[in-house]
Amino acid sequence: MAKLDTSAVSFKNINRIAIPAIIAGIAEPLISLTDIAVIGNVENNSVEALAAAGIVGSFLSAVIWILAQTKTAISAKVSQHLGANRLHAIKTLVPQTIVFNLLLSLFIYGITAPLAQIIFSAYNAEGLILDYSVSYYQIRAIGFPLTLLTFTIFGVFRGLQNTSWAMKCSLSGAAVNIILDYLLVYGIDGYIPAMHLEGAAYASLVAQAAMLIMALWFFFKKTPFHLKPSLKLNPEFKPLLVMAANLFLRTLSLNIAIMLANAYATDYGENYIAAQSILMNIWLFFSFFIDGYANAGNAIGGKLLGAKDYKNLWELSKKISKYAVLIALILMLICGIFYNQIGMLFNKDEVVLALFASAFWIVLLMQPINAIAFMFDGIFKGLGEAAYLRNLLLVATFLGFTPALLISDYFGLKLYAIWIAFFVWMLIRASGLVIKFRRKYLNKEV
Repeated sequence: MAKLDTSAVSFKNINRIAIPAIIAGIAEPLISLTDIAVIGNVENNSVEALAAAGIVGSFLSAVIWILAQTKTAISAKVSQHLGANRLHAIKTLVPQTIVFNLLLSLFIYGITAPLAQIIFSAYNAEGLILDYSVSYYQIRAIGFPLTLLTFTIFGVFRGLQNTSWAMKCSLSGAAVNIILDYLLVYGIDGYIPAMHLEGAAYASLVAQAAMLIMALWFFFKKTPFHLKPSLKLNPEFKPLLVMAANLFLRTLSLNIAIMLANAYATDYGENYIAAQSILMNIWLFFSFFIDGYANAGNAIGGKLLGAKDYKNLWELSKKISKYAVLIALILMLICGIFYNQIGMLFNKDEVVLALFASAFWIVLLMQPINAIAFMFDGIFKGLGEAAYLRNLLLVATFLGFTPALLISDYFGLKLYAIWIAFFVWMLIRASGLVIKFRRKYLNKEV
């Protein structure tokens, strides 16, 4: 029996991909967290502005996650072809995917920007919160094409087993956003007028542009691909769209859960949606943090599948699970120590802080479960198992999250209802992925 070569799934190789991916991953939610922290500490109408930023941030995340599934699909295709030593076969696929995403993002912007008031009214926003939401969104939405093109290029980088380029782009974008947030939101007397919530939107837009410019530089200088579109569709383009469509439906159901949560919180009152905005953005921050190891699983898993190295694929799942859970436990410990102080970074309103503290422990408690779910989710994406991921999310959302939310809300649990529903949701996702992976790959021969 041949000795198992575990160099592909060594601690060093996994972390070479995971650590830059963690840093790159947290940069995107860091932009939203920075907006919320800065806006939440503006003296006038801070609760309404914070609520608007949270609602819009959730909707933007939903739309971007849904539309950016071609990033995951192109990453899987590139990593699988890299493992099979056939990158030449997808030379035209990459520019075709980028052009497709550009057209799609322009279409979505053209639909959603004029309908912003209707969209955020559906979140139960009204009055000043609705006005803030509309103006904030119509600026942020201009960045759709910038973000989706950047994410597609990041998917190519990940497929090539390199996440450090995306990390450098994301960190630069986050730095630009933080600096401009303070300059544009608060202003500088005699030089820059205070633009409040709209200033935060412009800061995010400039940050997205900076990230795209850097991503294009790495793309042209460091990868074997180009941006010359071919009129003849690559044979892998249709399978890529099928995979992306399945992931689209998966992510749509995922975001239905988030939209429901925010709609219920908004209906409970402005203090509840303000607290929910902080909780959700911290949850997303943790998710992107842990998702660094899922990115490693995605990239390495796809490459191992391309090489038909199933034994190392099983080793990969065990090692990344251990690392991801460890990260989750460290996050729980840090937040447990600074439990009361964390909320004060985002808002000073005593009612909002009390609501935040009352439910934050549930967010922390579910982190190890999140780690398992996200890690296997990443591996399954790299393996191209989009149909199963779609079906599992549909079950988790409509047979898990929604009934749990309705029942808990019936008993008047409010914020507790929302986060109990999320707990049930993540339990279903984690268990479904682990069971499927064990059945399919535990005893599979090379």
